[in-house]
Amino acid sequence: MLYDKIRVFVLLAAVFGLCGCEYIRDITGKDFFTLNWKNDTPKPVQSYESNVPLLKQPSSIVVCRSHQCAPSKLSMSREYIFNSLLQLFDNNNYQKVLTCQADPQTHTCLENYITLPINVGVVPTNAYIDYIKISDVIINKQGNILNLILNYNITYGGQIAECNPSRSILFAKKINHVILEDSGYNCKITALGTTNVKTVFAIDYIDLDYGYIGGYYSIGFSGPAYGGGNGYMLLRFKKNAYPLSPELMEPTKTRQTMNQNQPLSASPNASDNSSTNDGIYSQGVEIFPIEAKKAN
Repeated sequence: MLYDKIRVFVLLAAVFGLCGCEYIRDITGKDFFTLNWKNDTPKPVQSYESNVPLLKQPSSIVVCRSHQCAPSKLSMSREYIFNSLLQLFDNNNYQKVLTCQADPQTHTCLENYITLPINVGVVPTNAYIDYIKISDVIINKQGNILNLILNYNITYGGQIAECNPSRSILFAKKINHVILEDSGYNCKITALGTTNVKTVFAIDYIDLDYGYIGGYYSIGFSGPAYGGGNGYMLLRFKKNAYPLSPELMEPTKTRQTMNQNQPLSASPNASDNSSTNDGIYSQGVEIFPIEAKKAN
C-alpha cells in the first residue's frame, strides 16, 4: 500500500515537472500540499511596452529665446511652451530634422546620429537614425496636443529600413512635462515579417533662436528585429521658431476708438522702445488703451 502511494506521488511529480508551468516545477513536495490554489495568481505576461528601454524623466525644461536661457517654470506657461513648439514644427513642415547623440549638459552633438543596438534575427548589429522628415503638422481639437506625421530614416548594416510613417503626438501636459511619442510603426528589416518600432522622447531643452530641441529618448524594436536603446538626443531644425507672435490687425472701428494721445509701449517682439498702434504691452500681456473719463 505504501509503495503504491509513493509511486503515485512520483508519477504526479514527473507529470508536473514535464509540463510548461515554471511555478509548479520549482515548488517542493511540502509546498504542493500547502498551496492555496484559488488565491494563487499567475505571473504577469510580459507586455509589449517592456521591449521599450527605460526613459529618464527630466526635472525641468530650459527654454532659450532672444539669446537668453531660463527654466520655463520661472517665466513661462504651458500654453507658451506648446505654441512655441507648434510654431517651430510648422515652420519646418516638409523639412528634414537632423538627429544626433548629444551631451545633456552642454547640448552639443557627440555623433551625427543615434545608435541603437538590435538583433536582426540571431545577428547582433546596430541601427542608426540620422534624421527625421516632417510630413505633416496638425493641431488636435483638444488644443494642447500636436499631431505629427514623421518619417524616421533607419539604417542598419549598410542597408536602409523600409518604414511606414510614424503617427506621433506632441503634448504639453505640464510646464515640465512635454512628451513626443508614437504608438509604434512598422519597418521592413528582415525578409520575413515586419518589425514594430516605438519611440518616446521627453523634452527638457528648447532653443527657439537656433531651432534645437533636446531630450531623453527611448526607442524599442519588437519582432524579427528586436532590441533598442535610450540616451540623450538633440533635434536640429532647419528653421527657427520665429515669428512667435505675428502682429494681428485690429478692425478699423476699434482703432478709431483708441485714444491717440495715450503713450504706447513696444510690443514683446520689438527690440527697442518704439511705439505701436496695436495696444500697450506689459510683461508680454497686451493691454488695450482705455479712454480717461472726463472730470465732472
